[in-house]
Amino acid sequence: MKISEILSEGGKAFPSLEIVPPLKGMTKAELLDSIRPFMEFSPRYINVTRHRDEYEYREQPDGTYSRHLVRRRVSEVAVCGAIMSEFGIETVPHIICGGSDADEIESLLHDLRFMEISNVMALRGDSTVGEKRFTPVPGGYRYASELVEAIRRFGDMFSIGVGGYPEKHFEAPNMETDIANLKKKVDAGADYVITQMFFDNRVFYDFTEKCRAAGITVPIIPGLKPLSSVKQIGTLPEAFSLDIPMELVSAMREAGDDKEKAYRTGTEWCIMQCRDLLRHGVPAVHFYTMGRSRNIVEILRECF
Repeated sequence: MKISEILSEGGKAFPSLEIVPPLKGMTKAELLDSIRPFMEFSPRYINVTRHRDEYEYREQPDGTYSRHLVRRRVSEVAVCGAIMSEFGIETVPHIICGGSDADEIESLLHDLRFMEISNVMALRGDSTVGEKRFTPVPGGYRYASELVEAIRRFGDMFSIGVGGYPEKHFEAPNMETDIANLKKKVDAGADYVITQMFFDNRVFYDFTEKCRAAGITVPIIPGLKPLSSVKQIGTLPEAFSLDIPMELVSAMREAGDDKEKAYRTGTEWCIMQCRDLLRHGVPAVHFYTMGRSRNIVEILRECF
């Protein structure tokens, strides 16, 4: 079933999840066991992230270097297939502009159609290490809106999700420009928006109002991630260009070296966020699991 169809049904808000494909070496059984605790709460779909291929240079006997492809994780398509077979729920593989040309992306879309996967998340993807600005491969797409257009050439075969940034994408000069870019993705054929994580619901409500004022009418799904350690009050803002409210920062710092207290503080804050979002009538709440289940399961138990 397409995510656009699930969202059009209305009714009670539901949870959805995002997982990262495991590093090679994890078995299918281990992966499925890590997801199984979530099934109690009937998530309607699971997003599976995609990571750019990496390359390393190896010295040859003659002193020259050869480039070798290094794939450290199981493919998102394999993960989606395993989840669908085991749990019978929809999966949403991420498709990114970075690292693939138009022909490779088209081939991937044919594979997904063969797998009867009818949902995708279209993202530009991050720059590689050392790049000042994102650079597509020759024959690739520079913007997510171009990727959406390419996917939509398959007609209504796929329901397309795109990302939104309540606190602005770090490369955008201002929020107005960022929302205009989001509208380009929607106008190109995106069916819904899932936001980057945020820790202040007022930021999400303000972002939604600005999107509606700009003519973006598709569903906007909030994305949440609970803090689980004091370290994250420094690493997450740096990695994702977001703010953490001073009240939460102070509470996390107060936990100090008490890891369990910090874990509980982050979990309880996320429960508070989720409950408030549900009271405000969001259609769903998307959780970034980051390979962890304990805190997400607790939040789902309290809110759904």
